[in-house]
Amino acid sequence: MSNRRKRLVSVLALLTMTAGLFAGVAGCKKDESGNTGGAKDTIVIATMSETPSLTNNEHNAVAGGYMNLLTYEGLLRRGMDMKPEPCLAESYEAISDTEWEFKIRKGVKFHTGEEMTVEDVKASLDWAQNFPLIKTSTENIKQVDIVDDETIKITTFEPCAIILDNLTGTSNAIVPKKLIDEGNNFNENPIGTGPYVFKEWKMGDSLTFEAFEDYWDGEPKIKNMIWKIIPEGSSRTIALEAGEIDFIVEVEQMDIDRLQSNDEIEVYQYEATDYNYLQMNHEYGALGNQLVRHAINAAINKENVVTVAANNLGTPVKSQTPMNLIGCSEENADDYDVEKAQQYLAESGVDPSTINFSIICSNDMKKRAGEVIQADLKKIGISCTLESMDLATYLSATTEGNYSACIGGYNTTDQLIYCKGLFHSESIGGSNRARLADPKVDELIEEAMVTLDADERQKIVEELNAYLNELCVHIPLWQPIALRAYNAKLKGVEINAVGNLYFQNCYWEE
Repeated sequence: MSNRRKRLVSVLALLTMTAGLFAGVAGCKKDESGNTGGAKDTIVIATMSETPSLTNNEHNAVAGGYMNLLTYEGLLRRGMDMKPEPCLAESYEAISDTEWEFKIRKGVKFHTGEEMTVEDVKASLDWAQNFPLIKTSTENIKQVDIVDDETIKITTFEPCAIILDNLTGTSNAIVPKKLIDEGNNFNENPIGTGPYVFKEWKMGDSLTFEAFEDYWDGEPKIKNMIWKIIPEGSSRTIALEAGEIDFIVEVEQMDIDRLQSNDEIEVYQYEATDYNYLQMNHEYGALGNQLVRHAINAAINKENVVTVAANNLGTPVKSQTPMNLIGCSEENADDYDVEKAQQYLAESGVDPSTINFSIICSNDMKKRAGEVIQADLKKIGISCTLESMDLATYLSATTEGNYSACIGGYNTTDQLIYCKGLFHSESIGGSNRARLADPKVDELIEEAMVTLDADERQKIVEELNAYLNELCVHIPLWQPIALRAYNAKLKGVEINAVGNLYFQNCYWEE
């Protein structure tokens, strides 16, 4: 085990022993004793970024994913152990290397009150094929057939190692065929089978949901849900402490000690697959030069980035993919070495004084990371500026390639899904914001995708990772220790490594 892996494990173990979870009771007033009183039928959740869309297929933003888990569901979902588990399909089985059959759960209702049928399932999976931003989750499906009134068969183009993982995401959510045919605007009217029904969106301020009374797995115990958009981390902390909100999705790392010392607040920490990096557009000037990227990589002190940006709640990384996903490799990766960075620049033939680019930062943490990067690059003669931008604008600009660099992040459940999304040429215009188009990368990803033997697939993925490090596609920065914060009276909180929290399982302590 590498020193970085050991450090992550030890830090996580220490933090897990010294902390728990937290939220506040929304809509409730404190009595004279200071205790929270009133009805426990509401939860107010604070998040730093507003979703760009309430659809399940016209975005790939984490902020949108939180909303999607409330209103939409797929045939499968991601369990707390990160494995696919039945959701709208009550069971499934492989009938060949390219064919899977799914038994559809009976009695499931849409928010319209109509019962879900196999026709809805087929129509939804076929419809999902039309959206480029989610194509990494849909493109392996060749055909969807109705076998009988309760059975769907999905056929892939070739053996697919990640087909079940793809079906756990809301990209392949099941929605009413009738609404698809009518051209329903799912951004304004996000109808699914999920535990909560969308009620109102006040742009720039809040989104409101209500528990779905006919939810197939039982009506959620917390009836009303409000998501407040609070971009500034310290403001989220203050609101939680004051009882104005109940749950913080993105905890301000600089406030962690203060939150942990509050007996009424719990801080939940977990080893996530989140991964933060300096993303560079390979079509922008000198950033397309592999040696220049290596120079930038070697010049940045990742330890300082973690200290300044994340208050040491994270682990510096060297590899191009998350270290807690199978197949990660540090072969060909750069260490922090300013002298080596200068050698890379000399070999590149590019005058560092001519390298000038802007780094987009969509939140305070990224801005702090950008400040460290800016100072480090100045030492080797490279100039960069920091540009603040809201999430929706940032996603649009980087997806379309209208940028030079940004502090990016990616969260995934599987190494292959990660690599397909960030590095395959078919993902340009989606999550491949580096706009990388490398035939060898594509070939290795495609080979791994059709290799069903786990050991053989891991060998291919390790070779791929070593090659990605050689290309230095982006600049690895750190993997955070993920945090959630909320009132200690909120129970049933459980979060998996990809950050899924099923709020339908939460309830207020009596």
